[in-house]
Amino acid sequence: MNRRNWMMGAAGLGMLPTAEMFGATEPYSRKGGNISVGLAAYSFRSHFATMKGKPNKSAEGKEIIDMPKFIEYCAAHGAAGAELTSYFFPAEVDNAYLANCRKVAHINGVAIAGTAVGNNFSHPKDAPERTEQMEYVKQWIDFSTVMGAPHIRVFAGRHPKGVSEDDAEKNAIEALEEAGAYAGERGIFLGIENHDSIGTAARLLRIVKAVKSPWVGVNLDSGNFKSDDPYAEMAASAPYAINVQLKTELNVGDKREKADMARVIGILKEANYSGYAVLEFEESTDPFEHVPPLLDELNKLCS
Repeated sequence: MNRRNWMMGAAGLGMLPTAEMFGATEPYSRKGGNISVGLAAYSFRSHFATMKGKPNKSAEGKEIIDMPKFIEYCAAHGAAGAELTSYFFPAEVDNAYLANCRKVAHINGVAIAGTAVGNNFSHPKDAPERTEQMEYVKQWIDFSTVMGAPHIRVFAGRHPKGVSEDDAEKNAIEALEEAGAYAGERGIFLGIENHDSIGTAARLLRIVKAVKSPWVGVNLDSGNFKSDDPYAEMAASAPYAINVQLKTELNVGDKREKADMARVIGILKEANYSGYAVLEFEESTDPFEHVPPLLDELNKLCS
């Protein structure tokens, strides 16, 4: 029986996947079930002057914002949290800039929900790339400490050439153990995103469980699962999520379909998820026009 047929039959019997079925035996224990709406700086990726330390060519001729202005935008449009994607910070970011972000957020009543890095932890332990990637993540753990950001989105990454799928997963687990220990000492969570080589809840939770750290959990990206039923994948992952990124579109089989936001938020509430549901607007249309109504919708759904 293929996955699609199994899912259809399971739905009729009330047997859709649960966290336990995917092996996540230690989901987070939560008391409140309070969901706050956040906004990711990545939504405005074509409006920051810098992209990964270089001039952002896609910003040419467009309205330019920096990270403090993005935080103010969050405050003006009802986003309780601002996710400050690392790609858009100045190339030579220093503690003064980070501290200013924290100041702007506090005086505007916005929490810095977290940040996001673009690392690859699939390299072997003795590879120079592994050392470089670990230094990169630890640097942003330190930066997050300065900003008061409690969470960083991290990747297991794509498989390097010559590294098998199983070895890449083992490498990612070992790297997350090291980075998680460093982050935990500073009170920072690392959330592994379902991205690149991780397209299912089964693999995502297998990695998280293997790390065995309360400081390493799931960064649930609603738009990145590769499945006939991404909603079932979300339901399986949500109990172990420490951050959620919401996309307006989902992968459903081999198609890209509009997300049912009410259903997604319902899944989070059913899992008693507490924390930020961060809108990450990836469509090619103008975010200044299309993000505000989405934030309004999410605030109503999360209330």
